Amino acid sequence: MITKFGTLFAGHVDLPEVGYDAPPVNSYWLPNGQLATVYAKTEAIAKFMDRSGYETLWLAEHHFQREGYECISNILMLAVHLCHLTEKLKIGSAFNIPPMWHPLRLAEDYATADFLTGGRVIFGIGRGYHTREVEVFGAPLLDKDANRDLFEEQIEVIFKAFNESSFSHHGKYYDIPPKVPYRGYELEEITLVPRPLNLPVECWQPIVSASERGLNLMAKYSIKGVIGGGAAPGGAADKVVDAWQRVQANHGRELPRGGDLNVGFSCYIADTEEQAIEEATKYFEENVKMFAPLGFVGGLTDEQIAATADPLRVKSAGLPTLKDAIKAGSWLCGPPDLIIEKLMDVQKRLPGLEQITLNNTIGMPQDAILEQLDRFASNVMPAFKDQ
Repeated sequence: MITKFGTLFAGHVDLPEVGYDAPPVNSYWLPNGQLATVYAKTEAIAKFMDRSGYETLWLAEHHFQREGYECISNILMLAVHLCHLTEKLKIGSAFNIPPMWHPLRLAEDYATADFLTGGRVIFGIGRGYHTREVEVFGAPLLDKDANRDLFEEQIEVIFKAFNESSFSHHGKYYDIPPKVPYRGYELEEITLVPRPLNLPVECWQPIVSASERGLNLMAKYSIKGVIGGGAAPGGAADKVVDAWQRVQANHGRELPRGGDLNVGFSCYIADTEEQAIEEATKYFEENVKMFAPLGFVGGLTDEQIAATADPLRVKSAGLPTLKDAIKAGSWLCGPPDLIIEKLMDVQKRLPGLEQITLNNTIGMPQDAILEQLDRFASNVMPAFKDQ
């Protein structure tokens, strides 16, 4: 039963123009002061959510995005700050990217945040999808197999550090600890100091391809799944849920359908469905401009992807529309009653689902985000809180 609501804010600053009529993505190079406005914007969102009954603000780790789309480089540091400005709101990582970290530094930083916030920071991990980010940090992304191998070993190290009072790890990428003399003895094991306050650590990971290998890794470490988080298409696709249920059962966990999942939707509320579509279309278009070249808008030809960077061609390129996204179930647009009806249908299909996340589409300014959060909290959430 759906009882918890959150929102995903990937860290975009307010832009002067959005949509297909606006400049192409690669033309943006914003001044540092404008990029830094992401912090005040995140603070405003967090404070509003805290007093409006939301459960979790999910943030995304990204780097070097001079275009202003995803500008939060350190989720955990910002999460500690936000928890000091709010009373109940949880801050979730959607997601920290281990290939851009040493796994022990990530484990230490999360454990520190867990103590400093009394358990209000939620751990989340992903493999990354921006070559400019992952490859610059010296980790593989173009080589998908190497990226997955590294990620899997990092997860093993992180969970050993969380769960074992002392440990060692000797793998392909990490030799922890190296055999060195230390204060009169040879080092054989180390201890994370401090280990997290709350064990076992609640951990979430995006489900994108729903590969057997990826789902098995999640089941092995009891990692929960986010459908439609970050760049992944939203909505509760049956084939993804079916794969999740099957793998969990293979690991001895018979979950109610939708259990241990968090489903993300892009949502826009207006007085009518037509008005919602009209007002939200420019945000949908900006999202396509950003993510199509990264491979997150399925079914496009190379010519269509190239057209997203050319305002003269983009509108005649046959790109997906917001109406297509609504039909596919990744977007919810319309008056509150229609949004409630669609989410009640999701709840009926996924009785084990407890959490819904509203994705703040790239390009949406702060005022619009707060207005939409207010309309959802005032007009949609009560229908589920009162069940």
